[in-house]
Amino acid sequence: MFIGGLAAFPLAGCLGIEGRGPLTAATSARTGIAAEPLLHVVTGRRLAEGGRSSPFFDAARAGRPVYARALLTPPDDSLIGRVGSIVQNPYAVARIEPEAGEAAPALARALRGRDSLMFIHGYNQTFEAAALDAAMLSDGIGFAGNSVLFSWASKGGLLDYGYDRESALIGRDHLAEALTAILTDPFGARLHLVAHSMGTLVTLEALRGYLAQSGEAGLDRLGAIVLAAPDIDVDVFKANLSRLHPLLARMTVITATNDRALSLSRRLAGGDRVGALPAGALAGLGIKVIDATEFAGGLTRHDAFISNADVRAVIRRAVERT
Repeated sequence: MFIGGLAAFPLAGCLGIEGRGPLTAATSARTGIAAEPLLHVVTGRRLAEGGRSSPFFDAARAGRPVYARALLTPPDDSLIGRVGSIVQNPYAVARIEPEAGEAAPALARALRGRDSLMFIHGYNQTFEAAALDAAMLSDGIGFAGNSVLFSWASKGGLLDYGYDRESALIGRDHLAEALTAILTDPFGARLHLVAHSMGTLVTLEALRGYLAQSGEAGLDRLGAIVLAAPDIDVDVFKANLSRLHPLLARMTVITATNDRALSLSRRLAGGDRVGALPAGALAGLGIKVIDATEFAGGLTRHDAFISNADVRAVIRRAVERT
C-alpha cells in the first residue's frame, strides 16, 4: 500500500507532462481523443429534443440507458485557439448519434480492439459539462484508446443534492450492466475507470454489483480504478471496500483537505466525505491514497484531477501500471 503526498511524488517530470500539457500545446501528431474527437456514451438521462441539439440529454431519468456516440469539435491548434483553451474547454459537443437497442452490449461492441478509459462524473453536472470533462481528462493524460463517458442523471444544480444522490443510486445498476458487457466480451480489451465526486459512489456500488453477479470473471480486463475527490461517506466507503478485496490493489484515491465542494456536501449529507480526508485517515485499507491538497486550486478546489498537471500525472501512471 502506498500512502503519500504529491510533493514527494515526482510524476509530472517522469511522464513528460508540464503545465497544462496537451490542453495548451500544439500537437503536430495528434493521438487519442485529439486525433479522433469522439466519446462513447452510456447514459441514464433522457434525450432532449430527440438529441438533435444542445443540451442533447437533459436531467430527467430515462426508463433505460442509451448508448450514443458524441462527436466533438476538436481543439484549435492556432495561436488564438491555444490561448483560448487556457480559459475555456478546448472541446465542444457538436452532435450525438444515439443507437437503438440495449445500451450495454452496443457499448461493448463499439469498444472492441482498443483499451478504453471510462469517466464517471459527479454531482451537479449537465451532460455536456460531463462530456467535456471526459474529453479533457482523456486528452490531459494522453490516453491513446477509446474515451468513454458514463453519465447518470445529475440535475446539474447546486441545490439538487438529494435528486442527484437518488439518481446516482439508479445509475449504479446501469453502470454494472455496462461493466458486465465490456468485461465479459470475448473480443474486448482493457478498461480503466476514473470516477469523480459522487460518481465514486456510483462506481463502487456498480463494482459491488458486478462482483456479486459475475465473481472474478473478466477482472483481468479491468485496469486502474481512480476515485478523484470521492463524495461518499467514509463509513459507506469502508463498507464497500470490504466487499471489493480483488480490486483494492488497482484502486487509487485522490483527496484534498481543502476541497470546498466536499465541505458543502458534508453539510448537506452529513458524515465526513472521503475526498476531504487526510491520507492518514485512509491508512490500512489496502488502497493507494494521494493527498492533492497542495495542488487543488480554483474556486471549489474540486477538479484537480483535470486542472492540475501533477494530479493528471498520477492518473496517467495509475493507468500505465495496471
